[in-house]
Amino acid sequence: MKKFIAAFDSLQFPESTLDYSINLARDAGAHLVGVFLEDPNIHSYGVTEMTDYSGKSFDRHVQELNRIDHQKRQEGVDRFRAACGAAGVTCSVHRDRHAPLRELLHESIYADLLLTANDVTPGTAATAAPTPFVRHLLQEAQCPVMPLPPHFAPIDRVTLLYDGAPASVQALRAFSYLLPHLKELDTEVVTVKGSDDDGHLPDGRLIKEFVKRHFPQARYTVLKGPADEELVAHGKRQPGPGIIVLGAYRRDALSRLFRPSTADVLMQHLQAPLFIAHY
Repeated sequence: MKKFIAAFDSLQFPESTLDYSINLARDAGAHLVGVFLEDPNIHSYGVTEMTDYSGKSFDRHVQELNRIDHQKRQEGVDRFRAACGAAGVTCSVHRDRHAPLRELLHESIYADLLLTANDVTPGTAATAAPTPFVRHLLQEAQCPVMPLPPHFAPIDRVTLLYDGAPASVQALRAFSYLLPHLKELDTEVVTVKGSDDDGHLPDGRLIKEFVKRHFPQARYTVLKGPADEELVAHGKRQPGPGIIVLGAYRRDALSRLFRPSTADVLMQHLQAPLFIAHY
């Protein structure tokens, strides 16, 4: 049985992450671990809330604010357990109460897949994706990562980004092994080449031979022009929600065309989950 971990900001509970993680874990037959990021130094309240009180001491007022935060955190854990139970997904709960990023990265060593909201910063309201927290997570995680959009939609198609680099092939391989049920969906292999380049796939014979074994129904599309612009435009032309699979985010394993900013651009402009695997 595979082990998936889903990261939750317990003070800003992401319903989309819950829905995606449960659906994927159930269909992949995976055990799901809910990792709740609970840094005690991070609160849902700020200076305004701390100073807005009357009829009680300051200390009692802060205690009440902390009690409300504790209740929010517990409600998130209870919501996760109840949803997993209703879906028939076996689950565990880990409550990371110290340094959320460091502890989550450590947990990724012992996971097959990490799922997280693409706009999460523990303890604060959602901001534009990807946040610095998510960027750091993508660079350092020790397993494939799925940054998720803020709104859930059933996945109905798969886009595999390929540029001939080992990182992009590793991403296809990892996706095939971890989420085999998604291979039954409409699947497209997309390559972006320069405007003056030929229209052939890099290592065309080898990649087609490889893809045929993992994604036998896949079709191929070669785009011409700047990679980021072409990928966003192509994504917006597609019917319905899908998942995009791409290679390494790390600077020490860059794809030739899919630069580290490509994942950022896709998160900013397309409401689609990404599957990012390191090489």
